[in-house]
Amino acid sequence: MTFKANMGVGRHGWLRLTPAYGVKLVRERISTLPSGAVITDPFSGTGTTPLAAAELGHYGQSVDVNPFLVWLGNTKMAHYSPEALEQTREAGHHAVAFARSLESTADLWQPSLFKIEKWWSPGALHALKGLRSAIDKHHGQVRDLMEIALCRTLIASSNAAFNHQSMSFKASDGEAVLFELDDVARTLDSFTAELGTIVESARLDLMGEGAVLLGDSRGNDVSPEGLRKADVLLTSPPYVNRMSYIRELRPYMYWLRYLDVASDAGDLDWKAIGGTWGSATTKVGAWSAELSTPADEAMMQVCESIRADGGKNGPVLANYVHKYFVDMWQHFQWVPSILKDGGRVSYIVGNSTFYGHVVPAQDWYATMLKDLGFTDVKVEVIRKRNSNKSLFEYDVTGRMA
Repeated sequence: MTFKANMGVGRHGWLRLTPAYGVKLVRERISTLPSGAVITDPFSGTGTTPLAAAELGHYGQSVDVNPFLVWLGNTKMAHYSPEALEQTREAGHHAVAFARSLESTADLWQPSLFKIEKWWSPGALHALKGLRSAIDKHHGQVRDLMEIALCRTLIASSNAAFNHQSMSFKASDGEAVLFELDDVARTLDSFTAELGTIVESARLDLMGEGAVLLGDSRGNDVSPEGLRKADVLLTSPPYVNRMSYIRELRPYMYWLRYLDVASDAGDLDWKAIGGTWGSATTKVGAWSAELSTPADEAMMQVCESIRADGGKNGPVLANYVHKYFVDMWQHFQWVPSILKDGGRVSYIVGNSTFYGHVVPAQDWYATMLKDLGFTDVKVEVIRKRNSNKSLFEYDVTGRMA
C-alpha cells in the first residue's frame, strides 16, 4: 500500500516520499465514480490521490502546507505538449554538456545543507552544481521536468540510504573522499537517464484535470474559491509516529531553494500536523491544548500513560500525541465545508505504540466523524504493517448527512 506500489507507475513514480500510500488503493476506491467526479485530498504529499483521479477522467484536488509538495503535485498533473517535451529533452542534453565541460564549480551556487560532503562525493557534487546552474537558465515546464530529474539524480548519486522507512546514510570508513571523474560521469549519465524516463511518461496525457493548493489541512489559508465541493475525500494523513516528511524531503528542498537554513525546516514542520523536526520538537514540549476533542476521555488516559512510562521523553511524546489529535479535530471540523451533501470520506491511517501503549488513531478518527454528524462510519483493517503485532493500517470511512 506504500510507495513501492507506485514505483514504475508512470508519473506516480517520479519522486519518492517514504511512506506514501499506493496508487492501486486510490484507484480501487474511485474507479466506480461517474466521470468528472471531484476527489479531494487535504494531505497531498506527492499528489497520489489527485493524479490518480485525473488519470481516470475526474477532477483531483489537494492541499499541502509544504510549497515543494505543491509544486511537485502540480508538475505531475500538468498537460505536456510534444513540443514542450522535445524542448525538455534538448535542454537536458545541453545541461549535461555544460556540466561536463566545467573544470571547476567553485564559483557555482550550492545549497547550505549541513555537512553537504556527507551527502555527495566531490565528483557527484561537481556534477550536481553544474546541472543546477544549467537548469537555472530555463523556466516553465522545461525547468519543472528538469528539476524532477535533478531530484531523482540527487538521491541516485547520494550517500543516503532509502532501504527502510526513514532515510539514513550509508556506512563510511571515515577516510577522506577524493574527487573522481567517474563520479562526475555517473551522475551526469544518471540525470540523462532520469530525464528520459520522465519525458516518456509525461507523453501519456491525463484524461482529467487536477490542482494542488498551498494551505493548511485545518482550513487555514485555503481560499474557499480555490476548492470545489468534493464527492469524495480520500486521503492518508501523517500517522501518529513522529515521522518527519520535512526530514525526508530536505535534499530536494534545499537544491530547489525551498529551504535555505536549518531553521526553515523546523518552522515548516511545526505548521504540519504531526511534525516534530528540529525546533518543532521544542515547541511540542511547551505546547498546551486550547481546544477539547470528542476523543479526549480515552486519549488523555493514553497520554498520561505515555507521560508516566516514557522517562525523560514521556512528557514530550504525550504532548505530541495530544497535539496531533487536537490538530486532526480542527481538520475534521473543516471537512464539512469542502464536501457535497452526501459526500464520502476515506482516511487511510495507521495506529501506533509508545512505550507499549497503543494509540488507536482509527477509533478516535471515527469518534470525531460521528460527533460531526457523519453517518455509516466504519473502521476496516487494510493490512498488518510490520512485524509488530500491534500495528495495522485502517480505512476509516463515513458519509456526510
